[in-house]
Parts: sequence; C-alpha cells; structure tokens
Amino acid sequence: MKLDTSTQVSLKIILPLLASIMALSPLAIDMYLPAMPILAEDLNTDMPMIQNSLSIYLLGFALGLIIFGPMADNSSRRKMVLFGISGFLIASLLLPFVTNIEQFLLLRFIQAFISSAATVVVPRTIREYYQKDTAKGLSYVSMIMMLAPMIAPSIGSILLVAHSWQLIFYVLVFYSAIVILLVMRYLPDVSRTQVNKENQVNFLGRYKIVFSNNEARLDIISSMMVSLAFFAYITAIPFVYLTVYQVSEFSFSILFGMNVFGLMLAHFINTRLVVRKGSRKMLWYGLILSIITSAGLFFVNLTGMPLSYTVLSIIPLMGSISMVAVNADALVLTKFPEQSGTATAVIGTLRFGIGAMAGPILAFYYDGSALPFAGLMFFSVLLVLICQLINWLNGKANMLPKDE
Repeated sequence: MKLDTSTQVSLKIILPLLASIMALSPLAIDMYLPAMPILAEDLNTDMPMIQNSLSIYLLGFALGLIIFGPMADNSSRRKMVLFGISGFLIASLLLPFVTNIEQFLLLRFIQAFISSAATVVVPRTIREYYQKDTAKGLSYVSMIMMLAPMIAPSIGSILLVAHSWQLIFYVLVFYSAIVILLVMRYLPDVSRTQVNKENQVNFLGRYKIVFSNNEARLDIISSMMVSLAFFAYITAIPFVYLTVYQVSEFSFSILFGMNVFGLMLAHFINTRLVVRKGSRKMLWYGLILSIITSAGLFFVNLTGMPLSYTVLSIIPLMGSISMVAVNADALVLTKFPEQSGTATAVIGTLRFGIGAMAGPILAFYYDGSALPFAGLMFFSVLLVLICQLINWLNGKANMLPKDE
C-alpha cells in the first residue's frame, strides 16, 4: 500500500498533526478532572458516579477500536479521521447542555466511541512512513502528544475559574474543529483502489491473524500490563500526592508535570537510540529500569519514607514503562503490515480494557496509604518481565537445530 504522492507532506507537518489527533483522548480525559466536584453538584449526583465517567469513556474507546480497527485496514484514512473527529466535536458540543448524569455518561461514551475511528489510523500512518523504524515514529508522536496530559489539568482549572465546566467542552469543540481543518489540508490519504485485494481478509479473519502470532501475543500482553501500571498511576496519583502526602494543588501540578516530562524524555531517548539498537533491545532497557524503579517505589511506601523518595522513584518509572509500551507496540505493528489497523485495535482495546480495571483493583486493596498503588505498579511490571522472558526462551528454542 502506498501513499497518494499528490498529498505527501513533510514529516515536520505530519508528525505534529498525528500527535494532535492522538491528543484528543488525553485532553478529553484530563481537562475535566478539576471540574469533577462541581459536575457532581450541578448534575445532582455523587462523586463516584462522576468518576465512573472516566471508566465509561475508556469502555467506549475500547469498543470503538474493536469496530473501527479492521475498517481502517481497507478504508480511506482521511475519511476515517474526519468521521471520528466530527463525532467527537458534536458530542463535545452537546455535553454542556446535559441536565443529569445519565445524559452525561451517554455522551461521554459516544464521544469516546466515535473518536476512536480517528486515532486507530495513526499507528498505520506512522508505520507507512517509518517501516522497520516504526518505534522511532511512535516515540516522536508520543513525545509531542505528551504535552496534552501535561497541560490539560491546568487548562481545565483555568477554564473552571474563568467561567464554568461547560467552557471546558467548548474548548474541546474549538480544538477538534482546528484539527479537522488541518486534516483536510495536510493528512495524506490512501486510495481504496491501492489496497491489494489478495490481502483482504474478513472482519473476524483479521483478528484471528493477529491473535495466532505467538510472539506478537506476548508483546500485546506486555503492552496490556504496562497500561495497567499507567492507569494505576493516573487513577491513584491525585490521592497519593494530595491526600497521602498532603501537597497543595499547585505542588501537585508541578509534580504531575515532572512525571509527564519523564515520559517525554524517555520517548526522546528512544528516538535517538532505537534505529541503532532495535525495538527489542530498547524494550529490555526500559523493562530493566522499570523493574528497579517499581521495586524501589514499593520499598519506599512499604517503609513509609518521605515524599521525595516517591517522587524520585516515579519519574524514571513512568519514563521506563513508556519506553516498554512504545517498543512493544512497534514490534506488534511491524508483524502485521496488512492488518495494522486490526493490530492497533487489539492493542488499544486490551490496553483500555485492562486500564479500566485499575480503579476497582486499587479500591479493593484500599488501606489509606500509597502501598496498593506501588504494589500494583510493581506487580504489573513483573508480569511484563515474565512475558518477555518467555519470548526470549521461545526465541532461543527456535534457534536450536531441528531433528530431521
């Protein structure tokens, strides 16, 4: 499959554009977090119901990936993106007018479900540009996209003070409208006539191809477990910093930003080294660091050490698990050049699905401390290590001479 040469554009334009598409969900998730208490009051409901809107969003996104992933393998890239962002825009426009929690949850589900049609085509586009260096392209896009979760809570707080929670969703409308205009102008398309008909497979057949690859299956599980660790962080870090260590809201923003900076730095390092070292080696580098730092985080909280030790553990931990995730995803995508949309759907669905479990797991083991959070992070990374050791052992076994 080749890009339409009449619409090829510079990577200096296409990478930020792809990052802006990927940023839709982080912005939709993080910008309204400061408004949760006010939302609960305005919609006459309690905080757990408002917090459930995050799980509803993740569920909608995961289900959307299941549907739109295989479609992305044979459909027009630009049309998929425009459909997804347009649906996101309409849902965002309606959200300020809701009068009860049921309407809010329904629109959040729709917002996430339709927007997944846009994000599912991004990894395929990156793979087409970077081929065997897909991890480098994914790291570039992720590094740029990380600006969204870094600044989103602060933007949400400013908008809340300036006007109301409704303004947050109007800003999302404005943002998605700008992205639509940029997509129409700059996003290269793939003509449907360019799709190799010999490689076309039915909907379920595409999923069978992806799941039947043993090596890819272990990398997909690794990506899932990293996501469990990441969403454990997203779910627990406000409680850890604001309640357990009782830092101020301003200090929380600084600490949150430092952790996002760690993520961005890890992606930058990956872009510099992955071409020479390869995705598998970079995955192992990240995994070794994440084992050390997650064990350190668990020990720090087990022994009740001060906040500074937790901060010094989390920053490299978040960077290292992001390095594991981006290289695991790249290894999966490069195995399925004709089913990359489906592979993206599998990764995304399982990732967001298991991510939604982080909250219930942390709630079950809640003891008023940060220890359950640290334990879940450490346990998730250990499972990644087990998967990669099995992959390594299988590779060694395949290299042994076979009996004639």
